[in-house]
Amino acid sequence: MSPTTRILIIAHAPLAHALRECALHVFADCGDSVVALDVQPNQPPEESLAQARILLDQLGVDTTLVLTDVFGATPCNVAQRLVEGVRSRLVTGVNLPMLLRAVSYRSEALESVVTRAVVGGTQGVMQVAISAPQNQHRRHRHDQDPYDHQQ
Repeated sequence: MSPTTRILIIAHAPLAHALRECALHVFADCGDSVVALDVQPNQPPEESLAQARILLDQLGVDTTLVLTDVFGATPCNVAQRLVEGVRSRLVTGVNLPMLLRAVSYRSEALESVVTRAVVGGTQGVMQVAISAPQNQHRRHRHDQDPYDHQQ
């Protein structure tokens, strides 16, 4: 069995810690597996990188999934420098479905967790109907199909 994949979230403040708190809300046992670094406004990238290295060392494993919020922004740039030369993977565009999927499958191999996280993140983005079927106007009793409101 492969070791548990650890997850490091690096994002603009306060997103990283907020996402971690959401993960803990759903998976109370993931506290040791998910850590967060909020990149503060006007914080030098070198300082953020130093903090990220400390967190990565504290995780104590060589299989870490690093999640960032926006490609090309400071958190992502810091994360790119962090994962150079270590057995970690970086995925940008983090959202809650992505994180929850990664946490759900953290006991799998790192490459599998990466794939599942990306799929979870993309499948979690969808347009939802403006009005739910139960909120739509009822038709008159003479309508032929009594189940027309069901999807």
